[in-house]
Amino acid sequence: MTTPHSDPCPSVGAGDQGAGQGVRRRAGWWVDAAAGLSFVLLAFWVTLRLWLDPRQDIRDNLSDQALFEWMMAHGARVVTAFDYPFGSDRMNVPDSVNLVANTSVLSVSIPLSPVTLVAGPRAAFLVFLTGGLILTATAWYLVLSRALIGSRGPAWLGAAFCAYAPAMVSHANAHPNIVAQYVVPLIVWRTLRLAEAGRWLRNGVLLGLLIVWQAFINLEVLLVTAIGLGVVVAALALGRPDLRRGTRPFLAGLAVAAVLSAVLLAYPLYVQFFGPGAYQGLSRLIRGYSTDLASFVSFAGESLAGDPRATAHLARNPTEENGFFGWPLVILVAALVWWMRRSPVVLGLAVLGGLLAVLSLGREIRFAGRDTGIPAPWAALENLPILHSVVPTRWSLALVPVVGLLLALGAERVRLLAREHPEQRRQIRAVTGLVLAMALVPVLPTPLPTTRFEPTPEFVTSGAWRPYLAGGRSLVTLPLPDTEYAEPLRWSARTGLDMPLAQGYFLGPDTRPDAPEGPIALYGATPRPTSEFFDTIRSTGEVPAVTGRDRAAAVTDLRYWRAGVVVLGPHRQEEALRRGMTELTGIEPTRTGGVWLWDVRPLTG
Repeated sequence: MTTPHSDPCPSVGAGDQGAGQGVRRRAGWWVDAAAGLSFVLLAFWVTLRLWLDPRQDIRDNLSDQALFEWMMAHGARVVTAFDYPFGSDRMNVPDSVNLVANTSVLSVSIPLSPVTLVAGPRAAFLVFLTGGLILTATAWYLVLSRALIGSRGPAWLGAAFCAYAPAMVSHANAHPNIVAQYVVPLIVWRTLRLAEAGRWLRNGVLLGLLIVWQAFINLEVLLVTAIGLGVVVAALALGRPDLRRGTRPFLAGLAVAAVLSAVLLAYPLYVQFFGPGAYQGLSRLIRGYSTDLASFVSFAGESLAGDPRATAHLARNPTEENGFFGWPLVILVAALVWWMRRSPVVLGLAVLGGLLAVLSLGREIRFAGRDTGIPAPWAALENLPILHSVVPTRWSLALVPVVGLLLALGAERVRLLAREHPEQRRQIRAVTGLVLAMALVPVLPTPLPTTRFEPTPEFVTSGAWRPYLAGGRSLVTLPLPDTEYAEPLRWSARTGLDMPLAQGYFLGPDTRPDAPEGPIALYGATPRPTSEFFDTIRSTGEVPAVTGRDRAAAVTDLRYWRAGVVVLGPHRQEEALRRGMTELTGIEPTRTGGVWLWDVRPLTG
């Protein structure tokens, strides 16, 4: 089992000889350079508005952008201050945040720490996002052209789709850890190389290191990759008897990879599942996020043929448009599978694609924005360990590389067909170009929508907060940071995380004694009376009647948070929040450095 390119397509250059082979090799470098340039241009096209105006941020997911800027600052702090990499007390004071159970992206934040330190966390986030798109396309191109397909043209087609498909562009709305899938094709490549005779140890070590690398980018992507490879390898083993002679070195190399990755990841995984801040799966509500059946044949909001208003009812939010391939591409993929159905690789990919599509439907099938009442297989799986932390709609995101590989295999089959029938080459190429244009032009990406954000207040950038937080105190913001208001994380990131925050935006356990689902993951800290008080003001714009009990609870909560100062920055409910805090504490605020400030040290002792 070396590579699957011999079925259905032989490796490019198999018939080259002598000087002709050298000419083709030299010409191939220009093709590689052009492919790389196209990937760069596509990535900058998608993120264009963010690069052109530093005052613009991602409109549809400001909270996650703030979170990843905070994570980039954490990576830099690990390098410069030798902070503990797997957790942090710089958010959610007085508790901490389990960063292995969150999207800590240490495989990226640590290498990009020079960018964070020199240009700031926003620049590092943008490099992470744009670079993730470029590297994902480039990695798929190299693996497809050198190992899986063997031809540069088909490899470019498959790689471009794997990186810039509608679902990937959707997740580019501040999910760089999902967009950065450049380790996935390397894992695929090294898995298929495990069967090389006499190299099981080296190949197993390389695969194990890649697994660890991906684990610190995104574990969910690693899980799906493992499942997908299992299905394809099984199809190869059943359909290609000639590959079975490599079973022993394959299994030996796989064992080496498993042992090595298990040893290197043992402690981080222990922290994730059993350390402080660990949780037991996602809430039933989040596990209900599924892929609408109608979305598979619809166009994504950020595709050329898409309309965000028309597709809003088909996805939970603009960042989770996972199944949007468009009906022309669905028809093309079905036709390709039928045309190449004799190939074990194609059949394996087809089975895998069907499995992923079915799992993504969640516990109940939805169609055109409505529940059908028809149960889906995920209902029997969602409570299993590990799977209870998977958002089901993400399974359809994994269809992207499946479709990309099928497009590349189909293009290679067409290339061979044209070579076998030179008299019809022009017609074959014309028809192929027309079909591809009809299927792919409608799903071409458009630039991410952006919005202007409020600059970090001078109170933060000037360091005026430092005297208030002496002695291990924290900064409390109004409202307290959570999934809807994560701007304070950006402030903290600007200070290199020197400014610790009460509460925050992260995944942590529900620690309430009467928690209805047990210690499942909450987005943010467990609510306290004072945080709920200000949540009410944020959502309604009205200040509830303040009682003596509310005032006592506020003092208790401020002491719990070790609050040194309470700060209110620019906010749409600024006036109501200011009045609520003043009534709650009896302290008149001062206006300084672009914020309202309450010095609560006399209350907290």
